[in-house]
Amino acid sequence: MRVLLTGGAGMLGSSIAEVWPTLRAADELIVATRADADLTDRAAVAALIGRTAPDAIVHTAAKVAGIQAKLQRPTDFLLDNLLIDTSVIRGAIDAGVPELLYVSSAAIYPEGLPQPIGEGALLSGTLEGANEGYALAKIAGTKLCEYASRQYGLAYRAAVPSNLYGPGDDYTHGQAHLIAAALGKVHAAVTGGSDEVEVWGDGTARREFTYTPDLAAWLVIQLGSLDAWPVTLNLGPGVDHSITEYYEAAGRAAGFTGRFRYDATKPSGVHQRLLDSAAARALGWNPTTPLAAGVAASYHAYLAAQEPQTA
Repeated sequence: MRVLLTGGAGMLGSSIAEVWPTLRAADELIVATRADADLTDRAAVAALIGRTAPDAIVHTAAKVAGIQAKLQRPTDFLLDNLLIDTSVIRGAIDAGVPELLYVSSAAIYPEGLPQPIGEGALLSGTLEGANEGYALAKIAGTKLCEYASRQYGLAYRAAVPSNLYGPGDDYTHGQAHLIAAALGKVHAAVTGGSDEVEVWGDGTARREFTYTPDLAAWLVIQLGSLDAWPVTLNLGPGVDHSITEYYEAAGRAAGFTGRFRYDATKPSGVHQRLLDSAAARALGWNPTTPLAAGVAASYHAYLAAQEPQTA
């Protein structure tokens, strides 16, 4: 089996590439990054698919960031992700690629829903304002896979993971998601001698996070049997934690012993988003990495990335 992976330099993509040789040594993985093609360019994507001739595509590439960036640049997150997804999925359809795994987002679900959220909740209400531009694009990609499967008889499926964290996360200030942002802040406090870390919101909002290597390993072994999936599949550990608890876990990993200062004037998004992943568990999904271990591993990877590279 020859598989084309988009977003190969991203957190999930790089984790898939890392576990591939162990889990699928007999199959070929072609890792595509921005250097290989501009995925917003339909012609460039068609050429990439044409020269690689994949049996399946794993589409992890997306424009992603934390809540601050999405609030500041919603147009970018809507336009860029629409262009990326339509180029890749249209290119796959045109080339007759029989199987495509699209990595969607839990942001596709409306706010204020009863928890946990099942796949049937899609398009059932109003989206969270802070994520709306990004969410609209991911909804379009998710539905496009459903339509392509129905219209052309293809096995195009959308995985809907909870929030992700792990080695390879983006720690850039203003870009990072919750756990990466928390680790970056507590690390800066420890190294800078500060005893205080700012937290957006009041710390009570709850989020569900999946350790990326757990997700990557499971997705890799699912390739070739996506036709057994429903058109949309939630993937989360089934447990959520408050924002304060995530900051506390980050603080323990980094040795931070100070206090957290909450800024309730800043947004923290929906109060709770917990996925119902029962359908995935019936297919064998069973993430095993505890939060403390995953956050510690993420912090060690972050520290390693800060070390100067030697020739």
